[in-house]
Amino acid sequence: MAHDGGLQMSETPVLAGLLELTSAAVGPAESLLERATDVVRARVSEDGKVSAALLEADQTAAHGLAWLATYVEALRQMQAWAEALSADGKFGETEQLIHQIAFGEYLWQIYGGIPMSQGEILRPQDMGLSQDDQRLMMTDAVMQLTQNGNTEAARMRLVALIREQTAEITFGASGLDDELEMIREQFRRYAKDKVEPFAHEWHLKDELIPLEVISELAEMGVFGLTIPEEHGGFGFSKTSMVVVSEELSRGYIGVGSLGTRSEIAAELILCGGTDEQKAKWLPGLASGEILPTAVFTEPNTGSDLGALRTRAVKDGDDWVVTGNKTWITHAARTHVMTLLARTEPETSDYRGLSMFLAEKTPGTDEAPFPTEGMTGGEIEVLGYRGMKEYELAFDGFKVKGENLLGGETGKGFKQLMQTFESARIQTAARAIGVAQSALDVSLQYAEDRKQFGKSLVEFPRVGSKLAMMAVEIMVARQLTYFSAREKDADRRCDLEAGMAKLLGARVAWAAADNGLQIHGGNGFALEYAISRILCDARILNIFEGAAEIQAQVIARRLLG
Repeated sequence: MAHDGGLQMSETPVLAGLLELTSAAVGPAESLLERATDVVRARVSEDGKVSAALLEADQTAAHGLAWLATYVEALRQMQAWAEALSADGKFGETEQLIHQIAFGEYLWQIYGGIPMSQGEILRPQDMGLSQDDQRLMMTDAVMQLTQNGNTEAARMRLVALIREQTAEITFGASGLDDELEMIREQFRRYAKDKVEPFAHEWHLKDELIPLEVISELAEMGVFGLTIPEEHGGFGFSKTSMVVVSEELSRGYIGVGSLGTRSEIAAELILCGGTDEQKAKWLPGLASGEILPTAVFTEPNTGSDLGALRTRAVKDGDDWVVTGNKTWITHAARTHVMTLLARTEPETSDYRGLSMFLAEKTPGTDEAPFPTEGMTGGEIEVLGYRGMKEYELAFDGFKVKGENLLGGETGKGFKQLMQTFESARIQTAARAIGVAQSALDVSLQYAEDRKQFGKSLVEFPRVGSKLAMMAVEIMVARQLTYFSAREKDADRRCDLEAGMAKLLGARVAWAAADNGLQIHGGNGFALEYAISRILCDARILNIFEGAAEIQAQVIARRLLG
């Protein structure tokens, strides 16, 4: 096959018996994970129980276990994806190469070192594993895939196929059903027409996403996507929410994140609200007439939500709130705040927290916070600008008694925990969208940019970067779809959602960073979209649970 510039590949580098090889390789990876879990559990246990102090002292081993488990689950889901496509006759050369490269690379990393971040490579020895333990991976299938799976020939063949498929929505079949693919196409078309042409200007001018876009998204049902029909929503699956978030974030992460606020607020009310609260708030959230914001984080607490100090004091039937909050997204325009505050002053942990549906008046550019008892100021940020970030101060801010979520105090932290699965699944979807955006603009640039008489894409290290973006996007996508399907089946999936978010955020950052590298000096220029995508990608490893917190949570679950 030749493509314009003369990238030649006389035969496909797909391995013979690929599905059988990859199937046979999953077991050894699972065995190594089982061994690692036993070893790490022994290291962090005291008197037969996992010790919080030992877990913290041995964080590298514990977090490494979380990453290892994430990789093993990713391989399981890639195998499930490949087998399903094969059964449907859709496992073509592009999909085979993605699958083969993913296994070749991730198996090697499991054996030799998983990048938890740019400067932290987790090796089996860091978890206390020995060379004998590593021999669990020395099977014929694993060795063949590590030696021959992720080769330069495979990567360059994959990028050649991708160049032929630039009209496709995704590079490689997603594995979703026709209905979900129709939803994807609808939102991809909207993002391409109404978001992508304007996103960079919004970013550079640090402007709020236009209200017109919010109205259009409301008409398309974005804010009521997963809210049940009896409460004014569409009652669609979490998997549909993932597809919509992915495609809107591919256009611009700010637009893809608009639905997150409503998703979190609706989940809080559905899980913890009274019947009256559901009737009052859910239809407005679903229609987009009510825009919510989440008001949880405080200046000195970060991820330690149990240490929150903002207090709510009873005043007759109502409440008066005093304290400070920070990193509040889209705070000025919104109508209601899901506000976490301490209602039991004698407590110092999560048990004294309560959740409020605190009403406020939407602000304007001239008066962003007109509601009595609250003030706010914008936090200038690198990226993720379309909704703006604020710090808020409450001094005598009043909340109606009827707006205490669930009508009970002391339930706030538990209520918030119930939203973490959906929030992290949705964040993983946003990460996939950002990563895909990086691939889109970088592939186009590498096609158009000529150096030494040919397109950049034809140089192996450039082509390989693009191929690995496509591969890792598909890995993160399948892990995220799996977590969403678990949620749809009403199964506990905090572990799977955490893994999807953990891996997705790293994939997005790697794609954006490599994309900027492909652009060279132009990537460092503000006029190029990749500069914005890099800034936007960076937040994904921090919000909705920083990578370190996410790994800690996963490790705790794994270790029981």
